[in-house]
Amino acid sequence: MTEPLNIGRVLYLDGESAVGTQCDLLVDDAQARITVAPNGTPLHWPYDALRAVPDQAGRDRMTLRIDGQETLRIQLLDAEQAKIVKAKATRLYRRKPVASRGKVAAWAVGALASVALIILVLVPVMANQLADFLPPAGEKALGDATLAQIRRAMDETGLGELPTCDAPSGLAALAKMQAALVDQTDLPIDLTVHVLDHDMVNAFTLPGGHIILFRGLIDSAGSAEEVAAVFAHEIGHAAARDPTRIALRSAGSIGVLGLLFGDFAGGTVVLFMAERLIQANYSQQAEANADIFAHRVLIGAGVSPGAIGLFFDRLRADFGDEDEGSILQHLASHPSLGDRIEAARDATPPGFAARQILSKPDWQALQSICTQTSRPEMF
Repeated sequence: MTEPLNIGRVLYLDGESAVGTQCDLLVDDAQARITVAPNGTPLHWPYDALRAVPDQAGRDRMTLRIDGQETLRIQLLDAEQAKIVKAKATRLYRRKPVASRGKVAAWAVGALASVALIILVLVPVMANQLADFLPPAGEKALGDATLAQIRRAMDETGLGELPTCDAPSGLAALAKMQAALVDQTDLPIDLTVHVLDHDMVNAFTLPGGHIILFRGLIDSAGSAEEVAAVFAHEIGHAAARDPTRIALRSAGSIGVLGLLFGDFAGGTVVLFMAERLIQANYSQQAEANADIFAHRVLIGAGVSPGAIGLFFDRLRADFGDEDEGSILQHLASHPSLGDRIEAARDATPPGFAARQILSKPDWQALQSICTQTSRPEMF
């Protein structure tokens, strides 16, 4: 009978102490096992149960474990020991078999369902609750960061950020329009209105009371009242804090996905939120509420709510229903666009006497607001 062969000293780690115990390692071909006795009590590890632990030893070393006792380790201290063990234990690199593919599939489906539940149900609920408790300063900071990201992402000038429009006479006219609309409301936040020098026919609202109008929207409007109708709708979203809820939902969703698929940098989160807010896919209820808010504000300011219908009808005629990046496409994501236009027209009271929200010179000044633009300083 072949006697066990002592192949030298090894390091035994019991999984509890940080300090290993040196002891002799015996290989026993008759019993098909290795044996160590770190505390005088022999421990027998069958060849077939030995597994190599990857990346826990140097090139000339090998760390072993045994199935069923995951915390115990034996570290071979030289290449010759590793060569001998490899020759005898042929299953060192065998992966643990999958117990049941059906169970794995069930676990995968359950995991996906859990993620969907978190993103589609829990995140929106938590976002709605957090929006009510987010302090104004935090909400404004979120809006500031998102606006800065949007200006960088949309810049086509090569100067680093999309310019804002700030012709003094145009800003004065915009302020008159804003005052006429805001005087009909009791807003919980202060508004900051920006006109961005871009031909996109769009408008949207950011957290913290930022309302963004694009030059393309003003250029496409047939009157100041049409701009005011879009403006009033966006004020409705700001009053309801809809952009803050979308931003929190986006941040929560991308945070969950980041945990699953890898960390997302803060800039990526802001970029994702910026894209969501430009698209502004609010729920139909949020859109309906913003419309109702706008109708009331417009009537109080002497503007017919039907102005929005005129604007959309002309955009349809000029650009069609699928103009890329237009406010028509932006609102057409809701199948009830035609109903909303009709509701705006129906909201005008019988015998309503509309009046101009801006004088002709003021409207001309607003149309020229981008004739002078802020350009970032070049360094």
